[in-house]
Amino acid sequence: MDINFIRKVSNLNSNVQLQNVRKSESSNFKDLLNEKIGNEVIFSKHANERILERNIDVSGEVTEKLNEASAQAKDKGLKNVLVMIDNLGFIISTANNKVITAVNSQELKENIFTNIDGAVIK
Repeated sequence: MDINFIRKVSNLNSNVQLQNVRKSESSNFKDLLNEKIGNEVIFSKHANERILERNIDVSGEVTEKLNEASAQAKDKGLKNVLVMIDNLGFIISTANNKVITAVNSQELKENIFTNIDGAVIK
C-alpha cells in the first residue's frame, strides 16, 4: 500500500474522532447547562407583579418546592398546573417552567382556577 494513502486515511480518522469529541463536549455542556438552569422556575412579569401586590414571600424553600412541583407535573404530562404550598397558590406552565401567577390565602377563597390540567400539593 502507498504510505501517503495510509497517512491520508489516518488523518481523516483523526479529524472525524476530533469532531466527534467536540460534538460530545458540546452536547455534554448543553445538557449540563439545561440541567442546571432548565429545571429552575422563572417568574413572569405578571407573577412578579402579583407577588409584590399580594405581599407573597417567595423564599428559597418555596422556590425549591415550585421547582420540584414543576418537574413532577411535567413528568406526568401536565402543561398548566396549580401548585399549592401552604396557603399560597401558583400557576406554572411546565412547557417553559414559568410561574404565571401567584395568589395568597385571601385570594384563594372563592377563587376559580381555569385552564389548568392538574394540581400539585406541597
